[in-house]
Amino acid sequence: MAANAGTGSPCGACKFLRRKCTADCIFAPYFCSEQGPDRFAAIHKVFGASNVSKLLHHVAAAYRCEAVDTIAYEAQARIKDPVYGCVAHIFALQQQV
Repeated sequence: MAANAGTGSPCGACKFLRRKCTADCIFAPYFCSEQGPDRFAAIHKVFGASNVSKLLHHVAAAYRCEAVDTIAYEAQARIKDPVYGCVAHIFALQQQV
């Protein structure tokens, strides 16, 4: 259920995509209207909104929050390092150990 649908304010993802946020918006629970557009921009750039939507529909509702956090982390890492993404960070941590 979209938290922002009742107020008429679109979620961060819909705001970024410039579309109307519906009551059944898959992105609304995970991208608030304030910080959501910036967070979603990286995800959209790397994975695309359609792919993320399909992925979230295949993940159980109980695990979607963690999935969104993971996708956002990987998207930020891919923007910083397009070849290795978050694996570069894992390698760096292994070197420290």
